[in-house]
Amino acid sequence: MGIRFYKAYTPGTRNRSVSDFQEITKLNPEKSLTYWLHQSKGRNNQGIITSQHRGGGHKRLYRQVDFRRDKIGVPGKIVRVEYDPNRNSRIALVHYQDGEKRYILCAEGLHPGVTIVSSFQAPITIGNALPLANIPLGAEIHNVELQAGSGGQLARAAGAVIQIVAKQGNFVTVRLPSGEIRLVSKNCWATIGQVGNVEAINMVLGKAGRSRWLGKRPTVRGVAKNPVDHPHGGGEGRAPIGRSHPVTPWGRPALGQRTRRSKKYSNSLIVRRRQSN
Repeated sequence: MGIRFYKAYTPGTRNRSVSDFQEITKLNPEKSLTYWLHQSKGRNNQGIITSQHRGGGHKRLYRQVDFRRDKIGVPGKIVRVEYDPNRNSRIALVHYQDGEKRYILCAEGLHPGVTIVSSFQAPITIGNALPLANIPLGAEIHNVELQAGSGGQLARAAGAVIQIVAKQGNFVTVRLPSGEIRLVSKNCWATIGQVGNVEAINMVLGKAGRSRWLGKRPTVRGVAKNPVDHPHGGGEGRAPIGRSHPVTPWGRPALGQRTRRSKKYSNSLIVRRRQSN
């Protein structure tokens, strides 16, 4: 995958870049694997905003991606690579030998014609899925489960990759993209390789309207609002926030406050926390 840069025809195209989409082999998705996805626009069932800066955006069809990879022992063939508007990685359509079709995350190096399989003794090749216990040390993986059978939850974004560091007892030590090192059950499944579309992180939107196409509304500072809208708001002229520490619109501590529960069940599985700013 590559990046295509615009010339500065207008202010909106200055420094703007998009994917060249050369790896895309089919534009229209598989109809049987798509359904309408309701966009909540950041509001709850009462219409109250619970997640800010969301709304608008282009309509999307949701592609049903197989994160479980539970077609054990059934080989499948990559038929095409497609664009997915719901994620920054590409997806690949797999035709299995029993006739079923599924979407999977397209790993770097996968292309139409490649055969993949999910198996306890699958070869260590890109796109194959197998338990962590059967993957060698140092291997690069993605789409890693946190609980066996729950489906992959770790390293699903474009370019994400996890490395196996050690094995001991019933757990495997992995290094996450954030730098965190944690333990994962050896019975959890993972997929070999790195998620494709690695250059996605280098793309520049170029104009505010492109964020609106993605469903992102403008981010407004709390000090620029009225007191009714934010605890930092109000005052005459340019005023400080008037508090000892910054807070969220709902009065909770912000900017540096740790939000992870102190008694969360998986705290004991984290060997080293990620580096916080």
